[in-house]
This record gives sequence, structure tokens and C-alpha cells, in this order.
Amino acid sequence: MTRGGSFVVSSTAKIIHIRSGLPVASEPKAPGWKSALDLACILLSLPIWLPLMILLMLVTRLSSPGPIFYRQERVGLGGRHFFIWKFRTMRLSAETQAHERYFEELMRSDCPMTKLDTVGDSRLAPFGRILRASGLDELPQIFNVLCGEMSLVGPRPCLPNEFAHYEPWQRERVNGLPGLTGYWQVNGKNKTTFNEMIAMDLFYLKNMSILLDLKIMLKTCAVIAGQLFESRTAAQPGRQGGSPRSQTAQIAGQLFEPRLAAQPGGQGGSPRSPTTQILHI
Repeated sequence: MTRGGSFVVSSTAKIIHIRSGLPVASEPKAPGWKSALDLACILLSLPIWLPLMILLMLVTRLSSPGPIFYRQERVGLGGRHFFIWKFRTMRLSAETQAHERYFEELMRSDCPMTKLDTVGDSRLAPFGRILRASGLDELPQIFNVLCGEMSLVGPRPCLPNEFAHYEPWQRERVNGLPGLTGYWQVNGKNKTTFNEMIAMDLFYLKNMSILLDLKIMLKTCAVIAGQLFESRTAAQPGRQGGSPRSQTAQIAGQLFEPRLAAQPGGQGGSPRSPTTQILHI
């Protein structure tokens, strides 16, 4: 692999050099201590996450008809594709194209990456908002970690459509295992722009250590509590405007209101290289 992370993924999941079109000889590898740390943490926390997972399985089954789990293709270490597992948070007949278009617009507009369900999403099943706000819908990805496809800490695994729009410098974020939580998730997340997220991911990959992973894991619990509080506040009527969410709310409106989407105009230019200073935890 080149230092600039210049590769794309073919249909056979091989790593291809962008400029030459030839397969890259070596693939990125996760450090050996990562799998040992992940396994130790999963085993130690088994009495917590296993009963919680069983409870959420029952809640998902009883609250909305359909399968309990949702499987989705993502891009992992070295650009290889794999399938993550999540608790289903949408109604059975809900379409998923809107979320992909919403994220593509956030990449172009370079505004805070507020979740689509935060600004209002009628596709969510009962308890779907709570599961997403808390991040508990991603709890089944523990099995992805056990399979070696993910780590407890790492960059957010991106969608193939998202990865296809990355610039060469942004593709460096797949030089590490994707994670259940990560440096970006505990340092702003929905308050940061797409380029700031990429910058934080690259910072983590360059400074990866056991101590940093443990700090991120500990901070994740506090972040989840804060996200639940923000989700509850956002759900209350009469709270409008003035926040960074106003722009993302307009984007969401364009996705669900065809009349607005048909209006002329749009965002121009390509994403900027990040200039935000990355702070340690």
C-alpha cells in the first residue's frame, strides 16, 4: 500500500492501486494487541452486554413486526467489504435510499453530521430513536469483533457508496480495523463535519495504543448518556432554530419533500482538507 492510501476495491474485494490499476502487494494489518484487548474486554463485560442484548432482542421483536437484526454491507480493513449486524430500527417497509442521499449531501455541504432521525424520520420503528441515540442498535457488532472484521475501537465503517466518493487522502481511514466506538465518536460526533471526522480517524490511526483505546472505551459511556439526553430534548416540540442542526434539517426536508428537492441550486466544490486541530482525550 502507498503512503497516501491510494487504493480502491474491486468486485472481488482485492486492493487496487488507483493510479496504476495493479493489485497492491501488501495489505494493512491490525496490531496484535488489538484482538487480545478486544477479546479480554468482551469476556469481562459479558455479564453486562449479553443480558442487555437479549432484552433488546425481545423489545425489537415485540415492538415492530419483522426480523430482529439488520445486515448491511460496509467497507473494512484494507477496503475489504463485510456485513455488519445491527438491531433493526426501521419499519419493515421503510426505504433506505434516503439515508444514503442524506449522507452524500452532508459530505458535499461540510456541515455538522447530525443524524437523520434527530431532525425527524417517520421511518423509525417504536424504540428506534432510543436505540439509535444510545448506539445500542450497534451492539450486535460485537460478533463482528469476535470474527475479526471489526475492533471495539476504530473508525466508523463506511458504506461502499460513501467510500466511492472519498478522495485519496480520505481513503487512509481504512488502514485500520473499523470500530464499535472510536476517537471521532467520543470527540464531537454529530457536531463535527465530514472532513473533521476523517481527520480524527487519521489522528487515531497514527496514535493508536492500548491506553488510547481504553480511554475511548471509558469515555463512550458518558457520550452515550449525553446523546440520549440530546435526543430527548430534540424530540420535545417547540425547540427550533439557532443550532447547527438547522442546516441538516433543511437537507432532510429536501429528501422527504419532492417539491423542495426540485428547486434549483445546490452545494458546489469538493471537500476541503481538514484544518481543525485534533485534541487528545
